Amino acid sequence: MIIGVPKEIKEEEYRVAIIPAGVRTLTAEGHQVLIEKSAGEGSGISDEEYKKTGARIAETREEIFDKADLILKVKEPLPSEYHIFKEGQILFTYLHLASNPELTHALMKSGIVAIAYETVQTEDGALPLLVPMSEIAGKIAAHIGAYYLGKPQGGKGILMGGAPGVPPAHVVVIGGGTVGACASLVAAGMGAKVTLLELKLDRIRSLEHIMPKNVTLLASNHYNIEKAIQEADIVIGAVLIPGAKAPRVVSEEMVKQMKPGSVLVDVAIDQGGCVETSRPTTHRDPVYQVYHVIHYCVSNIPGAFPYTSTFALANATFPYLLEIANKGYKRAIRESFALRQGVNISRGKINYQPVAESQGLKYYPVEKIV
Repeated sequence: MIIGVPKEIKEEEYRVAIIPAGVRTLTAEGHQVLIEKSAGEGSGISDEEYKKTGARIAETREEIFDKADLILKVKEPLPSEYHIFKEGQILFTYLHLASNPELTHALMKSGIVAIAYETVQTEDGALPLLVPMSEIAGKIAAHIGAYYLGKPQGGKGILMGGAPGVPPAHVVVIGGGTVGACASLVAAGMGAKVTLLELKLDRIRSLEHIMPKNVTLLASNHYNIEKAIQEADIVIGAVLIPGAKAPRVVSEEMVKQMKPGSVLVDVAIDQGGCVETSRPTTHRDPVYQVYHVIHYCVSNIPGAFPYTSTFALANATFPYLLEIANKGYKRAIRESFALRQGVNISRGKINYQPVAESQGLKYYPVEKIV
């Protein structure tokens, strides 16, 4: 199989979808790897390193899309890439289709097979390709909140850990999954007072065993969220429904009740956001204010630390990539429960139910294509 790795073109996106170790294994298995020139530079990987492990460097992305059987990316295709896919190609990347009907229709029209990292799911419910970026995004979210709480950035001027005789910042985290847990641990480690709200009681019990004493766990409901964010200096939205549009758990009215100079970090923005006043931003222009509350809504948060993010992501995605390359996508998804859940679109049909439901489209079970 020919695997093509184009350079990411999303604004301020420095990650790349494969590392030299992955190239070495693929080429040893008899596959060809085409990597666009300078695709890895943002992550500290040179073209020369890729060539040493067996990759061929392509001068243009058109060459990659023209020759590759499988396109391996990090982020979803942008409009300038919609026309470049060939019917029958496999796309393996983050897609987040539920909140992006334009991309959904473009991929359906292209006739490709689109497998989304974020919906690859094991039988026990784990999301192995979402976890590494969720861990990183959660850790970054706490640091971002602390930075924008500074007065020069328009914040309240409260230090996360406070000072002797002065109380610390109050951080409210909504959602106790991977993002929320990591954000809470980092914020707590910085000395903040943390309130973590989680919907599932079993998850709350599990988190009780790993959270430090300065983290208070609460059941997530409208009343508790509203009350918590009125007292918050930083609110981190970390709500996830796999593959579906994020629920709006923080209303505009709740944002109005937050203190001026507070910071809101919506990590769920790549799935539409869990805050009613959120809209996507970029690393170049990351924040805006609504009701004197600073909103940070960058849709590719881990891209700010590309070296760490690239290696963490590639380590997780590679076993699944190798399965697809060695077996072909039909056999791979037939034999792998996790990869079956990853198929969002195949040859013009929606194969992931939450995406179909979010956009009022017909759903075709993935079993019909294998």
